[in-house]
Amino acid sequence: MANTSPPVDTTRPGATTTSMTNDSPPAKSRRGRGGRQKLASVGWAAAPPATFVVIILLWAAAVEIFTIPSYLLPSPMAVLSRMFDERSNLLAQAVPTLEALGIGLLLCLVISIPAGLLIALSKVAKQTIYPIVMLMQLVPKIAIAPLLLVWLGFSIQTKVGLVVLIAFFPLLMSSIAGFVSLDDRLLYLTRSMGASKMQTFWRLRLPAALPIIFSGIKTCATIAITGALVAEFLASNEGLGYALLRAGSQLDTTYIFAILVVLTLIGIVINYLIEAVEWWLTPWQRHQKQQGKK
Repeated sequence: MANTSPPVDTTRPGATTTSMTNDSPPAKSRRGRGGRQKLASVGWAAAPPATFVVIILLWAAAVEIFTIPSYLLPSPMAVLSRMFDERSNLLAQAVPTLEALGIGLLLCLVISIPAGLLIALSKVAKQTIYPIVMLMQLVPKIAIAPLLLVWLGFSIQTKVGLVVLIAFFPLLMSSIAGFVSLDDRLLYLTRSMGASKMQTFWRLRLPAALPIIFSGIKTCATIAITGALVAEFLASNEGLGYALLRAGSQLDTTYIFAILVVLTLIGIVINYLIEAVEWWLTPWQRHQKQQGKK
């Protein structure tokens, strides 16, 4: 069949100009959008440290403007200077605190996640173990500390025990919520495809529960730091909690702030470590975030 469409005059100046005019704006628009998105992501990432810097500047300005005595509120430079002067002592006191904190967190992981899986999947465990756990949670942990002190003395076991008692419950609840969050239709689908229970657990149930479990781990780590300090308040003669208690009794406010800065840095490092492990173990979340940005 002959082509009856009219010939296109490619020699006209308007043809080439029109093509370039139609193609150029979208390309420029995409480049501009990409640049704005990169700039926005950089600004968004810089927001937390910028906020922290603003708080420090406001703190320093308040001390200077209102001439606040150092025993009430020392300046940031005084705190940094005291941290530098006491760096060896602060490091020595941080070691036992980190030791009790690390062992307590590991025990929380070993105890809470398997217990959460057991309670989530077993009706018998839910009816027998879960009430005991709830009863233990209702008992004030400060009231248990003297018993631990009598049984274990001034030792690291006392601090670790108190850390576990204080911090394990949030992780247990997150583990239970994570393991029961899976849609039953997905379980039916895997069974219909012939997957074994172990395959279903490793490939479906555990990946679905990991984001919720990691949320509980972050909460557990925060509470564990508090538990370690409380344990050193009550049952220790070393550690950052003990140093904080002594500084408070001597009204050494600058040293108290120095210890608080060290504790804050420890908490930040632990939080970033947990986020790094979560980033490594949940690659599908990274893929979903990248797809969402596109």
